[in-house]
Amino acid sequence: MSEKINAWPGRPYPLGATWDGKGVNFALFSDNAHGVELCLFDKDNNETRIKVYERTHNHWHIYIPGIKPGQRYGYRIHGPYEPVKGARFNPNKLLIDPYTKALDGTIKWNEALYGYQPGSEDEDLSFNEADSAPFVPKSLVVDDSFDWNGDRRLDIPQHETIIYEMHVKGFTKLAQQVPEKLRGTYAGLSHPESIKYLKNLGVNAVELMPVHQFVADHRLVKTGLTNYWGYNTIGFFAPDVRYASSGTTGEQVREFKQMVKDLHKSGIEVILDVVYNHTGEGNRMGPTLSFRGIDNMSYYRLSDEDPRYYVDYTGTGNTLNTVHPTILRLIMDSLRYWVTEMHVDGFRFDLAPVLAREFDDVDKWGSFFDVLHQDPVLSQVKLIAEPWDLGEDGFQVGNFPAGWMEWNAKYRDCMREFWKGDDEMLPEFANRITGSSDLYFDNWRTPTASINFITAHDGFTLLDLVSYNEKHNEANGEDNKDGEDHNRSWNHGVEGPTDDENISKLRKQQVRNFIATLFLSQGVPMLVAGDELGRTQKGNNNAYCQDNDISWIDWLNKDENLIEFTSKLINFRKKHPVFCRRKWFKYQPIKGKDITDIEWFTPEGEAMSEEHWNETFAKSLGVFLSGHGVRAVSDKGEPVVDDSFYIMFNSYHDVVQFSLPGEKWGKKWLKVMDTFNAEFNGEGIGEPLNAGQQVDANGRSVMLFREISAS
Repeated sequence: MSEKINAWPGRPYPLGATWDGKGVNFALFSDNAHGVELCLFDKDNNETRIKVYERTHNHWHIYIPGIKPGQRYGYRIHGPYEPVKGARFNPNKLLIDPYTKALDGTIKWNEALYGYQPGSEDEDLSFNEADSAPFVPKSLVVDDSFDWNGDRRLDIPQHETIIYEMHVKGFTKLAQQVPEKLRGTYAGLSHPESIKYLKNLGVNAVELMPVHQFVADHRLVKTGLTNYWGYNTIGFFAPDVRYASSGTTGEQVREFKQMVKDLHKSGIEVILDVVYNHTGEGNRMGPTLSFRGIDNMSYYRLSDEDPRYYVDYTGTGNTLNTVHPTILRLIMDSLRYWVTEMHVDGFRFDLAPVLAREFDDVDKWGSFFDVLHQDPVLSQVKLIAEPWDLGEDGFQVGNFPAGWMEWNAKYRDCMREFWKGDDEMLPEFANRITGSSDLYFDNWRTPTASINFITAHDGFTLLDLVSYNEKHNEANGEDNKDGEDHNRSWNHGVEGPTDDENISKLRKQQVRNFIATLFLSQGVPMLVAGDELGRTQKGNNNAYCQDNDISWIDWLNKDENLIEFTSKLINFRKKHPVFCRRKWFKYQPIKGKDITDIEWFTPEGEAMSEEHWNETFAKSLGVFLSGHGVRAVSDKGEPVVDDSFYIMFNSYHDVVQFSLPGEKWGKKWLKVMDTFNAEFNGEGIGEPLNAGQQVDANGRSVMLFREISAS
C-alpha cells in the first residue's frame, strides 16, 4: 500500500540511487510509463510504496531525506500492457533499478516473476496479477566512499600485457591455501596466496568472466544446474553478490574494490568480461525483472514487423537497443563507473558486433564506437572485442577500429590445426605467430591488436584439447547436442583418460607445444586459468552450467612441472622484447647489419622461398628473430638491444634434422628450451652450438635457441 512519507522533488540526474549524506535521490528513465512507484523495504520485508510525481522529460525522480546506505528498494511501473505493440508494463512486478550498484540476493524462481500467466492459452498476451516482490532481489543504496590509498589504473602497455582469463569462483573454490570462508569470492582472489601464485606465474592482467549481477536461467535451475559463467546480466553496475564473502547489503561493493586495490598493488590489472548485448530477461516468454517492465519498447530491439517479438543477434532471446541514446548512455555510464569508481583497467566485450549493429549491419563507425572513442576516460582503457555474434556477417575478426584488441579466432584455429599435423599450414602459421598482419596491419593497428589464445572459457581446456576427439557434454542435460562440434582437437589414440604412458607423455608434450607457441608469438597472449596446471573438464566443451568440480580448478592434482615450465616461459617473454614487439616486422635489413629483423628457414637452414612455402606436406620450419632495433629506447629512455633468437617448430610426427642458419645470422647459439623433454633454462642448456650445426628436433616439438657472443 502507498503511504505518505516526507519527499522532495529530487533531480533527474544522476540516474540510480545517490546518497548525499542526508538522504537519497532516486532517478529512473522510462519514456513510455504512465506512472512510477518507488518501493522501500524494511528488514522484515514490509513494503512502503511512494508515488513519484516529478518527471523531467523522460526521467522520473524523487528525493527521500533520512534514507541511508543499505536501504533496499525497487520500482513498480504503470502503463499499458499491450505485447502486440511492444508494451509490457505490469505494476504487480517489482523491478530492479537498472542503475543499482548492488543487489541483496538472487532471483527465487516463481511464476509470479512473469508478466504473463504461464501456461495460459494466450501465452505472453495474458496478464499476471501475482506480486513478484517476494522473489526479486532488492536494489540497494550504496555508500561509494572507499580509501584507495592513491590506487589508480595501472596502464600496462599492450605489448607487455599477459592475460589470464579466469572465473572468480572457480579459481579459489578448491584452493586449500585460501581460508574456507574466502574460497570462491573476490576476497579469495585477492588473498595473498592467490596473488603470490599469479605473480610467480608471471601474468600481469586477470580477465574476469562476468561479475555483473546475473540471472541463473529458470530452465537450468529446474534441472539442478545453474548459469555458472554469468553471461546473463541483470545489473550492469552491481558486482555479483554470489562472489561476496563479507555481506549482501552493499559489502560486496567494498570487497570488490579491495580486490582491485590488492591486485593493483601487486602489479596485476583487472579486466572485466562484460555483456551489454543482451540481458537476463530472455525472449517474450522470459521473466519481467527490470528493463522489460520499466520500458520494453526503449530498452530492447523489437521486430519492426511484430513488436511482440524481439530481435535476437545473441542467441539468448533479446538484444539491447543500443541505437536508443538513453540505452547507449546506460552502457557508457556503466563502463565509466567501473573505471572511475571501481578502478578496473579494461573490458572484454562479449559478442561485440551486436553493439555496432545500428541498421542490422555491423558498422565499425557506428554510435557505440563514436561515443566510446570520444570519451576521455573510456578511450584510455584496454578495449577487447569478442569479434563475432550470431547475426548476418557476424564474424568480424580484423574489422574493429584502431585502438581495439580482438580475440583472434583465426590464431586459435591455426595453432590447433598446425599441432594436430594438418597439411598446408606453414604460410598461415607464420602469419599468426608474427601478429596476423593480414588482419590488423591496416587502419593504424599494431600486432597487439591480436589477442592470441589456444583455448578460452568456451570450449575444451588445453589438456582436453589433446585428450578428446569429441565433446562429452552429457552432464549438461541436452543429450550432448550443445557445444561446438568442430573442435580441431586430437586425442592421440585414446578418447579421454588413459594408462598408456606413451600417449600421456605425448599429450603433455603437445600441451607444452601450445603454451610455447602462444608465448613466443607476437601479439597479446591469453592463458585460461588452469591450463598451466593440467585442468580437465572431462571432455565437456560447454561447461556454462556446471558450478561444480567440472569447472573449478583442481589444485590438489595440479601438474607442478607444467606450472614451472609455463612460469619460466612467461617470465622469459617479459624479459625479452623481441617476443613482444610494439611494431610490425619490416622484413628489411637492419641499419648497420647485414640481416633482416626476421627470416624464415627450411630445416636444412636455407632461407624459405615461395616454393618452400607452398609445399603441401611441409610441417617444419625455423624462424630467426633479431634483437637489434626491437624498440629504439626503453621506458627510461635508454637504448635497448635484445638477444637474437632462433626457433625450430616441428609438427611432424617424427624426428626432423635441422641445421642452424649461416654465420651472418649468428655464430654461436645456446639452447634455451625444448618442449620434448620440458627443458627450459633462460641462461642456456648444454654446450654452445656453431652456425650451420645440425640439431635433431624430436617429433612434435619446439626448440628455442639464443644467440651468444662468439667469444
